Amino acid sequence: MAHSPWLWVVFTVIGAGAQTARNAMQRNLVETLGTVGATHVRFLFGFPFALLFLAGVIAAIGHPPPRPTPEFWPWIVGGASAQIVGTALMLMAMAQRSFVVATAYLKTEPVQVALFGLVALGDRLTLPLSAAILIATAGVMLMSWRPGAASAAGGRRPMLLGIGAGGCFALAAIGYRGAILALDTPDFVAAATFSMTVGLLFQTVVLSAYLRLRQPRALTALIRSWRVSLPAGFFGAFGSEFWFLAFAIATAASVRTLALIEVVFAQGVTVFVFRQRTTARDIAGVVLVVIGAALLVWKH
Repeated sequence: MAHSPWLWVVFTVIGAGAQTARNAMQRNLVETLGTVGATHVRFLFGFPFALLFLAGVIAAIGHPPPRPTPEFWPWIVGGASAQIVGTALMLMAMAQRSFVVATAYLKTEPVQVALFGLVALGDRLTLPLSAAILIATAGVMLMSWRPGAASAAGGRRPMLLGIGAGGCFALAAIGYRGAILALDTPDFVAAATFSMTVGLLFQTVVLSAYLRLRQPRALTALIRSWRVSLPAGFFGAFGSEFWFLAFAIATAASVRTLALIEVVFAQGVTVFVFRQRTTARDIAGVVLVVIGAALLVWKH
């Protein structure tokens, strides 16, 4: 299927906006559902929407979805598993720090994506891409680092949680792109949507089983909270659909670097929704992120 060379940019920006909305909604669910329960919101309540998206794609293209190859399964299971762990670590970090700062910590991800993509998928690193990654990552690190934070009580824990989450999301991005490519079909929309649906199915089954065995009350509370959880599930599936579409036509490093624009969106959420103060350091970090994203798009 032919596509515009700029289409991955549109997909990535939409995905970043939807993910920011979902993260903000999930953040408020940690206190009532616990970390695992709040993590499961994006999967349990996102999966029905993924099925609807897949049904719509099948109806539009007029033929069945791609048939999985043997190589598809390790990629999708590995990516889905890494995303489960990454989401849990992200929510733990957000419960301890400012929303925008926690988001900044986990956005060390692009550097890791670039390295993992080079090793696992052979995705080439050009000089402009490397420069964009470094500039944008410097921006998020400028926002996240606070003098004396590491020595403060709990200062190291949120930093390590955020960076760990970024590493898991990097592995997830590589796994998902690998799964899409393993389907070996020219229809990138069908490949992306099918991969997303299978990944969400795996995540829903695994976390539902875990909660049923280890935290049955949390699972019950999660199901009862469907009115507040359903919007987070929708935005999670909606954002994932566009992430997967972007992964289908661009390298994981390019997509996840441009996705740093989410930090700018998170800054808006921090100011206008959570009413938290921002500093000149945060603003300078946002400027670097925007410069890095602009360089990436300009040179891609």
